[in-house]
Amino acid sequence: MPSRDLDCCGAPSTHGKGRLVASVPGAAPAPSLAGRDALGRPLTRCLRVLGGLSLAGALAFAFALHAGEVTVSWADVAAALGLGPGGGAADVVRTLRLPRALAAYACGALLALAGTLMQILLRNPLADPYVLGISGGAAVGALGAIALGAAAWVVDGAAFAGALTATCLVFGLARGDGAWTPTRLLLTGVIVAAGCGAAVSFMLVMTTDIRVQSMLFWLTGDASGATRPWPAFLILLAGLALVLPYARDFNVLARGDLPARALGLRVERLRLLIYVMASLLTAVAVTQVGSVGFVGLVVPHLVRLALGNDQRLLLPAAALAGGALLTAADTAARTIMAPTQLPVGVLTALIGVPLFLFLLMRHPR
Repeated sequence: MPSRDLDCCGAPSTHGKGRLVASVPGAAPAPSLAGRDALGRPLTRCLRVLGGLSLAGALAFAFALHAGEVTVSWADVAAALGLGPGGGAADVVRTLRLPRALAAYACGALLALAGTLMQILLRNPLADPYVLGISGGAAVGALGAIALGAAAWVVDGAAFAGALTATCLVFGLARGDGAWTPTRLLLTGVIVAAGCGAAVSFMLVMTTDIRVQSMLFWLTGDASGATRPWPAFLILLAGLALVLPYARDFNVLARGDLPARALGLRVERLRLLIYVMASLLTAVAVTQVGSVGFVGLVVPHLVRLALGNDQRLLLPAAALAGGALLTAADTAARTIMAPTQLPVGVLTALIGVPLFLFLLMRHPR
């Protein structure tokens, strides 16, 4: 039987005048693709990219443990990580800076991964993890708990409950009679986000004491209260394990519903998977560090401009880049005006905008 060339999405590729390439008896064998991915890109380049992003994250993490209002020596940093003896400074790193740095890295990766999934789902380059009202629901829950003077763990629980409530509300309203489209989902999410924004504004106006500052920090992103990073890391690993096997299908879905259905994909089930995973990742990140903007919108674009649009590489690369960016931004927020701490969301914008514009000028198309 004649064989067909398949592109990275599993779709038949066309060459020359749009004809499928068939094997010819007696013809020379096709050149080996060993050492290359399905895009023909050398695997060594993909490994270098992922390795470089991993190294950037490791450097950002190490510097987060070293820098701050009080600079800790590298020996004490190593001692805090169990690599040598240390004193009181190592205890400070272990109890304060290490959990915060881990939480910032995990939440940055969660937001970047969720943003990439949202852009696949909605096929909209302006989509981010917050476009469907998830952060708005979390903000209503968290700010309500702060206004009541609740403990930190109650604030986290209220934020997570609010995010899940907004997720279910958007999905239920968008689904309607059983059929839902990316456009309907987007419009429903925008409306729910607007309603949550109104509720947040009302709470800010009605709260007149020192709690307003805590509310504003939460709305712009604040990792200072992130003392339990392990749930975020577990959700991140589980999310990657669940979505990476579908990366090839995501490549097809990004081309449109008709090509996806023609190739046998169950589009509705795939959309539901993307929506549930992106919502869960966003809810966990917002619960940990508040509404940190920009990461889920710009990081996928930065990685896509640099590496292309193959989701098999884009998804893990975006997670690595998002973790490195938020860790670096949180470190800068702690050190630039020490002892005063800035909202980390302000720093993510200040770091991300120049990088995005630089790559955009290098890749004008």
